[in-house]
Amino acid sequence: MTKRLKTTARAVAVLATASLAIGLGGCASSPGNGVTTLSFFQFKGEALDDFAQIITDFEAENPDIRVVQNQVADSETAIRTLLVKGKTPDVITLNANGNFGRLAQAGVFYDFRDEPALETINPAVQEILAELGNKQGEVNGLGYVNNANGVIYNRAIFEEQGLEVPETWDEFIAVCDALTAAGIAPFYGTLGDAWTGMPSWNALGAYPAQDGFFDEMRAEGADVGPDSSVSFEKDFARAMEQQSQLFSYMQDGYRGRTYDDGDAAFANGEAAMLLQGIWALSPIKAINPDVDAAIFPYPATDDPADRLLVTGVDIVVTMGRDTPNREEALRFIDYLFEAGVIEEFAASQNMVPSVIGAELSDDPALQSVKPFFDEGQITGFIDHQIPPSIPLTAIVQQFLFDGDAEAALATLDSEWAKVAARTIPVTGESE
Repeated sequence: MTKRLKTTARAVAVLATASLAIGLGGCASSPGNGVTTLSFFQFKGEALDDFAQIITDFEAENPDIRVVQNQVADSETAIRTLLVKGKTPDVITLNANGNFGRLAQAGVFYDFRDEPALETINPAVQEILAELGNKQGEVNGLGYVNNANGVIYNRAIFEEQGLEVPETWDEFIAVCDALTAAGIAPFYGTLGDAWTGMPSWNALGAYPAQDGFFDEMRAEGADVGPDSSVSFEKDFARAMEQQSQLFSYMQDGYRGRTYDDGDAAFANGEAAMLLQGIWALSPIKAINPDVDAAIFPYPATDDPADRLLVTGVDIVVTMGRDTPNREEALRFIDYLFEAGVIEEFAASQNMVPSVIGAELSDDPALQSVKPFFDEGQITGFIDHQIPPSIPLTAIVQQFLFDGDAEAALATLDSEWAKVAARTIPVTGESE
């Protein structure tokens, strides 16, 4: 084993949290019939059929390549286990979150800097991936399709009430007041599921998180607190105040309602808006296919030009750094990023394709967020920047229960400092 591979293995081993005996194929084979078999690690259960069709079409055009799709539920544990065992799949899809960033920094994924597919992708999407982490100087993943975290609104209710989509914070509050005066619930809250407080926290917190906030937080490390140059207490107070203000418009009993309750209520016209994301539209339309819904970004500023749409790279495509089937794997990846292929996949998954010029479906919700992708007014989920050992969701939920922003922000700073103090840096350095 080379020094570089040993270092990479050590890095992955540090990252691994569990080791499971799983029956997934790792390295692909090239049998004597001249057909190369690629292992395709795929984490998204609802995309199983779509990828199966893509594979069928790809194999028809490339008879010298066979692609075997391995779809797994617990993808983060599974991929770490395969990496530790030296069974890295040829082509990999993952959710672009903090886990992906840490693995990328460990140097286990291929460097796509010189690959043509990279040039086809919206640079703003790739910037979101870069913020999660790459091995220094590299590009270790390609953004495939994207979601949108915003305010879902009922266009019919807005039209009936003569309301325009708000573009500033004052306009947003005015819309809430107008709906309340008309006897219409502005929002349907669902804090019975703690995580449903996070979409609005991510969206509002995205504004103070710009300009390298989390880079500075990591630099401060264990010194984060009242006297540090940046902190949640210093920088996130307004965002927390704004979130609390929105939750003051929730319906009675919202603390005990669930995500499913919210989808049903919105689908049935019981509220004008939902603080969720594009992922909620499928269950909403399953209840009421005729609901006229779209999305707008949280207008947390006084200047409409400063609005940001929070988006996650729902699927990032990568491959093992040292796959013996590099040429064939890249051929499959290039196929995935063909405009016609990604358009069909994105439409089926109700997502925004990352390829520049790729057409979106005519769904009003997707069309409503298109301008923000086109103009690069997008940013990533900030909870992906927060160490998973910090109980962020519980902290935010408690804040929305008691309204004590000062205590919540101080707790976030304290937890950040504790994690930084006990964390052993993981690098992918080869020297």
